[in-house]
Amino acid sequence: MAEGSRRRAVKIVVILFFVAILASLGSALFFLVTEGGQSKRTVKALALRVGLSLTLFLLLMAGYYFGLIPGKIE
Repeated sequence: MAEGSRRRAVKIVVILFFVAILASLGSALFFLVTEGGQSKRTVKALALRVGLSLTLFLLLMAGYYFGLIPGKIE
């Protein structure tokens, strides 16, 4: 796989993670508003958001370590 296509793949993965994080945050807000915070679905959606954020952070650290993410912005 060429260097440019690897970086493009990393960008796509990061964008997909951001979309999933925002979707989880939006669903937590929806559950909070519609159910008045009385269900566990809000907590589950927020826990999923934290898990996705942590996973994204670890993937970014690994990508930098293995050279998939450059040290400076081009």
